[in-house]
Amino acid sequence: MFENLQERLGKTLKNISGRGRLTEENIKDTLREVRMAFLEADVALPVVRDFVKQVKERAVGVEVTKSLSPGQVFVKIVREELEKAMGEANEELSLNAQPPAVVMMAGLQGAGKTTSVAKLAKFLKERKKKSVLVVSADVYRPAAIKQLETLAAEVGVDFFPSDISQKPVDIATAAISHAKKKFIDVVLVDTAGRLHVDSDMMDEIKNLHKAINPIETLFVVDAMTGQDAANTAKAFDEALPLTGVILTKTDGDARGGAALSIRHITGKPIKFMGVGERIDALEPFHPDRIASRILGMGDVLSLIEEVEMKVDKEQAARVAEKVFKGAGFTLDDFADQLKQMKNMGGMMSMLDKLPGMSNLPDAVKGQMGDKTFIQMEAIISSMTKKERARPEIIKGSRKKRIAAGSGTQVQEINKLLKQFTQMQKMMKKMKGKGGMTKMMRGMKGMLPPGMMGGGGPKF
Repeated sequence: MFENLQERLGKTLKNISGRGRLTEENIKDTLREVRMAFLEADVALPVVRDFVKQVKERAVGVEVTKSLSPGQVFVKIVREELEKAMGEANEELSLNAQPPAVVMMAGLQGAGKTTSVAKLAKFLKERKKKSVLVVSADVYRPAAIKQLETLAAEVGVDFFPSDISQKPVDIATAAISHAKKKFIDVVLVDTAGRLHVDSDMMDEIKNLHKAINPIETLFVVDAMTGQDAANTAKAFDEALPLTGVILTKTDGDARGGAALSIRHITGKPIKFMGVGERIDALEPFHPDRIASRILGMGDVLSLIEEVEMKVDKEQAARVAEKVFKGAGFTLDDFADQLKQMKNMGGMMSMLDKLPGMSNLPDAVKGQMGDKTFIQMEAIISSMTKKERARPEIIKGSRKKRIAAGSGTQVQEINKLLKQFTQMQKMMKKMKGKGGMTKMMRGMKGMLPPGMMGGGGPKF
């Protein structure tokens, strides 16, 4: 998300550097560019006006301290105003209620509501250690009930059965009653979506809300609809007392207009964002971290949290111990590393959270996509156990057999073996005095020019 805005703002903010003072005149052109960047990102016009006005008021006449350039002062102001526009800090779900805490999900059809229910259930179970019951009150779409049942089994939470012959209020109240008897912490109620906002739908959902009195009412909306997402959220908020928003499909939205418009237009916080199709691809929405990403500063905190949650530490420790004992780093170990990266959303998902990665050439990004990792896994899977343990024996005829088995070309086998050899050398450098520094030097040689040069660390 935000790729277009990130690129445009990055170029714009560079142009203001080298000034001794920020004045109305020398920031006028920059503010015009910022305004155009926001409009191209499909940010709602009232949001753009307020944002530009606030930045201008704060920036004009600000003296630059000795340690900062005017560009840095301006970027700091832009970052703080971005945070403010999106809500300043993450707002967690309010679950402090007599169990079960009831959470109702509302939204238009196709926004990813049912999937979001399952993702949220997984999040609450694994990150908040809550017992969760999910129930579908969508009596218009039998497939939705079956879909939720399947997803509930996949994430390992309780599912309360329902039927299209029942009334939504009866379904939800029965589920809550069941949860009380079973001492379940949270009930997630999935409601019917529609193709557009209509009075019948609003009356039905109002009645349901009144009957179950949820502690949280979350509006699920597709990020790719841009500022329309904010307008739809506002229409729902006028009918229901929304407590927050889940922004879905952010991985497919290069603009970011919805994220920057919703808080301003509805006054409701974005609490979560869906970042992919995987059932664990749901992240708490942190405005400060998102602002950093927009300005190309990365989001290292989210990356650290992701590593903590998704990396198999025991497996990593075993590989490290092998390397330090001199047992070597095999292609099986390499395949395990690829799987771990895939669990974290792939290499690009990780790199997006690192500072300066937006400047990577498209050709380099293309080599780091999910397709490349799937191909590498297929190549290693097509090798024999002996070949994975001793890759030096993989010569002409073996390469042809592996290429045929993995649906690739021989040159792709050569490329993977070369990358593996480089990684093996890096692992060897980890042993002995100054191992980490030596390894980082080796890494620098593998990376594209400029990634670890310039403002990056020196080794």
